[in-house]
Amino acid sequence: MSTIDSAKRVMSGTFGELWWDGDLVAECYKFTAKYTNSKEAINLPRQMVEDSKVMGSKGTGSMGLYKVYSRFREMADAIRDGKDERVTVVSKLDDPDAYGAERVALYGVSLDEVPIVNWERKTVQKDEVPFTFTSHKYLESA
Repeated sequence: MSTIDSAKRVMSGTFGELWWDGDLVAECYKFTAKYTNSKEAINLPRQMVEDSKVMGSKGTGSMGLYKVYSRFREMADAIRDGKDERVTVVSKLDDPDAYGAERVALYGVSLDEVPIVNWERKTVQKDEVPFTFTSHKYLESA
């Protein structure tokens, strides 16, 4: 792994992209995804500090989108009809001054909330959409 030799090597989110089932989501202004471990407490003999055992993990994330059109209309209709729609999303971060690009695919993405109506006068309209996912794959890493 290389060391940083200049501030210009730090990746800028300006060059981030989100792809939803192969289509660019141009209105995405932020995106996060992470795994959170579920742990069970383990109290070992003669040890004051509690330890833990990982028992599972959960993939969660969030995307921030400028409101351009009714992007989630089909997802809202699917929920109303009792369907659990899942998608694949790919996050891409490719700053030309950084050492490399990063592309990560998330599989089994399921939205926790589906925006239907969300607006406020004299403000840029945005939707924050939390989600879960079941797997990931690094397609390219910096």
